[in-house]
Amino acid sequence: QEHLTVRRFGGLFDVSHMGRFRISGPDTVRFLQYALTSDVAALAPWRAQYTILAKEDGSAIDDAYLFRFGNDYWLVVNAANREEDWQHLEALADGYSVHLEDITSTVAMFALQGPRSEMLLTRLLEKGHLPEESRNALSSATVAGVDVRLSRTGYTGEPIGFEIFVSSQEAPVLWNALTDAGVSLGILPIGLGARDTLRLEAGLTLFGHELGTDQDGQPIPILAAPSASIAVSFAEDKGHFCGRRALEAQARVYQQWREGHPQEKTVLPRIVRPIAILDPGVARQGDVVQWNGQVAGRITSGTMVPYWILEGVGDDVHPSDQSARRAIALGLIDIGVPKDAEVEVIVRGRPLKARVVPRHGLSNRPPYFRPVVVQ
Repeated sequence: QEHLTVRRFGGLFDVSHMGRFRISGPDTVRFLQYALTSDVAALAPWRAQYTILAKEDGSAIDDAYLFRFGNDYWLVVNAANREEDWQHLEALADGYSVHLEDITSTVAMFALQGPRSEMLLTRLLEKGHLPEESRNALSSATVAGVDVRLSRTGYTGEPIGFEIFVSSQEAPVLWNALTDAGVSLGILPIGLGARDTLRLEAGLTLFGHELGTDQDGQPIPILAAPSASIAVSFAEDKGHFCGRRALEAQARVYQQWREGHPQEKTVLPRIVRPIAILDPGVARQGDVVQWNGQVAGRITSGTMVPYWILEGVGDDVHPSDQSARRAIALGLIDIGVPKDAEVEVIVRGRPLKARVVPRHGLSNRPPYFRPVVVQ
C-alpha cells in the first residue's frame, strides 16, 4: 500500500541514515575531480550530480550524490559505506588543501516524493523558492518556519520529488508540519521497504546488489550498471581520477553493446538488465538466470510490486481505481544476451519464464510514474 500511495499521491521518507559529508577549502574542486567519477568542474552552483567513488579496477567503493549549494559542496553516501567512504576520502585528501567534515549527525535528510509533493511544499513555503523545474536543481527556503535546503532529486523514479536537508534540531518540527499538512493531499510517511521496491521498479541501482561485488565475490565493473553511466565523465579538463583507465576500457565495450556488437567481453562480461518474470513466482537476489539452457548470470534485485492501472491518453494519463501486481527484477547477465531475450530464472529449483526488457517504468512525463507492464 505504501508503494501505491507514493505513486498516486506522494510519500515522506526519513533518509537521515544516509551519510553526509561537507568538503571545503581552496582545492575542493580539484580534489573532488580526482576522488569522484563525475565532472565536478562542470557542476554549476545550486545543482547536484550523481557520482561514484571508484576503485582503480573500475569497480565501485560506493555511489553517491554531490550537491553544490552555492559554493558549499555536500556529498551524500550510502549509510552502510559511510565509514569506508570517509576513510577513503581522508586518504585521498593528503596533499590537497581541503577540509572534510562529517555532518551526518547535525543535518537530517528527508525525501518527499510523488505527484503531489510540490503542492505540499508550496503550501508550507514561507521564504525563498522551490528549485527550478529540472532534475538536480537546488534551492534554499523557509518551509513551515524552518530553514531548509531543497533538491529535485530522489530514489523512487517519481517524476516529481524532492530531498530536504534540515538541521537535526529542527527536523522534528519540519517532519510534523509535513505529515500534518500532507494528510489532506493523501501524502503519508513511508518506510524504507517501499523505497526499495520503488527504486527497483524505476531500474535504479543499489550498492551491494548492482554495484560493488557480485554473488561470487568478484568486483562488478561500474559500467555494468547502465544507470551508472551518467556518473562517469571523461572530460578533457577532468584529468586523471580514481579508476579512469579501467573505466575508459569499460566505456568502449559499453558503447559497443549499445550499438549491438560488444567485442571486448572480458572487460565488461555482464550487464545489469531489467527482467520481467512471466510465470507465477518471485525472483530474488542470487537466483540463476539461464539463456538457451546455459547459465547467463544471476538476479541482483527482485520482488513483487503493485502498480496502478492507468487510464487516459497522452498527457492526460492518470491512475484508475484499479491496481495489480507484477514480479520484476534486475539481473547481471552476459553481455551477449539479446536485449529482448526470453530467459529462465531458477527460483527454488523451479524454472520461471522471464524476458529481458528495456525498462520497468517511465518517469519522463509528469506528474505520474508510468509502469511498463509485460504481458
